[in-house]
Amino acid sequence: MEEKNMAEPTNTSLLPHIGLRNLKTAIAASLCALIYELIDRNPTFACIGAIFGMGADMENSKLHGGNRLFGTVIGGFLGMILFRFYLIFYPDGGNHPALMIFLFIGVIILILLSQYFWVGAVQPGGVVLCIILFNTPTDTYISYALNRMLDTGVGVVMALAINWLFPRECLVRWRTAFKNKMKRGDSEQQTA
Repeated sequence: MEEKNMAEPTNTSLLPHIGLRNLKTAIAASLCALIYELIDRNPTFACIGAIFGMGADMENSKLHGGNRLFGTVIGGFLGMILFRFYLIFYPDGGNHPALMIFLFIGVIILILLSQYFWVGAVQPGGVVLCIILFNTPTDTYISYALNRMLDTGVGVVMALAINWLFPRECLVRWRTAFKNKMKRGDSEQQTA
């Protein structure tokens, strides 16, 4: 029996296809944006967490959401610690060449911590680490990192909740029932 290559598209038509995971991803991100609108908070990182956290099924969502969440937490705490040490030597902050040494050390530590806690955390953790070291003002780096962790967690939890509430098997059953009802409706109209 030949295994299907997951990289090959399953849709054979030339038109783009909106699948069930696409819809669940859009729902999760939109709900994050709505909730954050209601509490007057920027939804960017919650929406990103929801998008990255959505998988084809619950296991896949746990993997991708875990990558994003653990990466953000590891990179956030590591970035805060390293930037604090950097500020001891360069209290005004700025992009001094010494910051590259802190980045080098940070990436090595990030990889080691990710191997211990969550292997897929390296890439998202590296993003947060770089943003904290190179692009966050000295007076907001701690609040930025903590807010980024919180917002990412909200997004990942939203993706997991949507995937739990609407498992693929249930959605496939609903879609099949809807298509069958539509076909019956079309055939009834044609015979009338």
